[in-house]
Amino acid sequence: MTLPEEGRRRVIIENVQPELDGGRFAIKRTVHEKVIVEADICGDGHDLLSSVLKYRRDGGDWTEVAMEPMPNDRWRGEFTVENIGLYFYTLEGWVDRFACWQRDLEKKVAAGQEVSLEFLIGAQLIDEATKRAEGENSEKLRQYAKTLRARGREPCSDIVAGSLLREISRLMARYPDKRFSTHYDKELPVVVDREEARFSTWYEMFPRSSSAEPGRHGTFKDCEARLPYIQSMGFDVLYLPPIHPIGKTHKKGKNNTDAATPEDPGSPWAIGSEEGGHKSVSPSLGTLDDFKELLAKARERGIEVALDLAFQCSPDHPYVREHPEWFRRRPDGSIQYAENPPKKYQDIYPLDFETDAWRDLWQELKGVLLFWIEQGVRIFRVDNPHTKPFRFWAWILNEIKRDHPDVIFLSEAFTRPKVMYELARLGFSQSYTYFAWRNTRAEITEYLTELTQTEVREYFRMNLWPNTPDILTEYLQFGGRPAFMTRLVLAATLGASYGIYGPAFEFCENLPREPGSEEYLNSEKYEIRHWPIERPDTLRDYIARVNRIRRENPALQSDWSLRFHAADNDQIICYSKTTGDLANVILVVVNLDPHHKQSGWLHFSLEALGLGAGRSYQAHDLLSDARYIWQGPRNYVELDPRVTPAHIFRFRRRVRTEKDFDYFM
Repeated sequence: MTLPEEGRRRVIIENVQPELDGGRFAIKRTVHEKVIVEADICGDGHDLLSSVLKYRRDGGDWTEVAMEPMPNDRWRGEFTVENIGLYFYTLEGWVDRFACWQRDLEKKVAAGQEVSLEFLIGAQLIDEATKRAEGENSEKLRQYAKTLRARGREPCSDIVAGSLLREISRLMARYPDKRFSTHYDKELPVVVDREEARFSTWYEMFPRSSSAEPGRHGTFKDCEARLPYIQSMGFDVLYLPPIHPIGKTHKKGKNNTDAATPEDPGSPWAIGSEEGGHKSVSPSLGTLDDFKELLAKARERGIEVALDLAFQCSPDHPYVREHPEWFRRRPDGSIQYAENPPKKYQDIYPLDFETDAWRDLWQELKGVLLFWIEQGVRIFRVDNPHTKPFRFWAWILNEIKRDHPDVIFLSEAFTRPKVMYELARLGFSQSYTYFAWRNTRAEITEYLTELTQTEVREYFRMNLWPNTPDILTEYLQFGGRPAFMTRLVLAATLGASYGIYGPAFEFCENLPREPGSEEYLNSEKYEIRHWPIERPDTLRDYIARVNRIRRENPALQSDWSLRFHAADNDQIICYSKTTGDLANVILVVVNLDPHHKQSGWLHFSLEALGLGAGRSYQAHDLLSDARYIWQGPRNYVELDPRVTPAHIFRFRRRVRTEKDFDYFM
């Protein structure tokens, strides 16, 4: 074995957290969030160590933050990311000779031992530091060394008990001896997104169904007219399914039938016709200028428009004619259409990512993204990303985020867990989840704990959807209006980001195409629907109240503080979210049974929620505006789904003034 490059490095750095797959993948944060780093840092013998957490923006200089020791050779440090883009962090540790000297000096003084030599050793260490220091600090250290030498000739010293040694120690910490320090061998990446990647409220709507007149095809102008309605419910992202020209070949009819009539509009996901492809808008919706006007009008109302990114083609797409090599041919010469046996999608041709012309294909798809970014779009919901290669997503997401770090990508991948997680690690900003199918308390608790309290949270940002155009769950089919209210509260308070497919959701649309199906009867995917949005019996006002609660309570705007609490009735789920300083404390209680009244006793930790033992506190239900005075960690609730299936409590602590007057804060 050859000698090491430097054998005097005595510190080891191991088990760094967070670190994804040895630094292969980046962790995720949004601006102003902290990155808290822990590591095992130890060395031989009994010498004291020091360590720093180092971080920098991509292309910038390193900033150092001192790490604090924890039990069992574990160290911890943190920094805050202030800008979107890419950051890196690493660690450095060394034997702190001055700290060792100070520790031993204090022990000897306490034992009444002779310390004159120790003062001379300390002076020597300070002399060495003067060479590392600059300007005024170098001169200060020189004077401190002179002082120690002078005191070293005296029989007794009170310097240890005074402030001088603390001042010397503070200054020495700025100029440590790091000649033999150990540098962690990786620079670990952090992708920093804007805050909307962490906290956003999505509303999905088919533009062609936005007309105020029954039977008329909706347009971008109709979408503009619908903006006040969307704003009134508190949504800040309007997601539009594909807005491109729709193919006519093998066009699908109502309820996904093969026998389409000329009046049937077809599926928006059958993209492309003689009118254009992925860089065009359907003339039935308006012009590209109309779309850009919609973006501008939405921004004026605090709403961003998100576009569907579906990399697939109809048989009429210009790519089929201009680039036949991008599609897979069957032995009879025909192009392979999309299939999920026994289902057939003859109106959709998948792109062949194994084509010999894959480089040209990748560049063209990147061009599609850049085109819509140039129009002003900054959020994309990506359709079925798990059906395209991982390497493709790793490349294109990196390419786009490098030049446009404000772009947000939502992964619509209802597939195997490891595939969903891999896509998130590759760079998707947010991800759909299995939330729609988690209905019992045990299912919700286990799944959401995995997403918010394990390493998964470092890269997988959940976006919870109770319904989509493809998903009408059994719970919603049979639970009636209370089921929609229940799933709304769960999605909006369990997750900082959530969305609904409307107006189907607020209208409590619950009829499946056939028994056992999760497809809607008369689905908007295949026909134009008319929604009388001024109807008074929808969930519009309830949704607006829930979203207002989200906006007014910072605890609901992030996910990591989510904690579940005990209830003695399995039909009741109880959980809390808090801000780090416990200034905002939210407790949510939901009746999971949409058919029957349920009651029970809740059990939660007063300390965890910032509530003092032995003192009453106010539980303010933000949904009903009712207020309750509670005492202790055990309290009773009763929820009738015919009235409301949930409480969203904000806790207010009782405070006593000098005049013995109580109030809640």
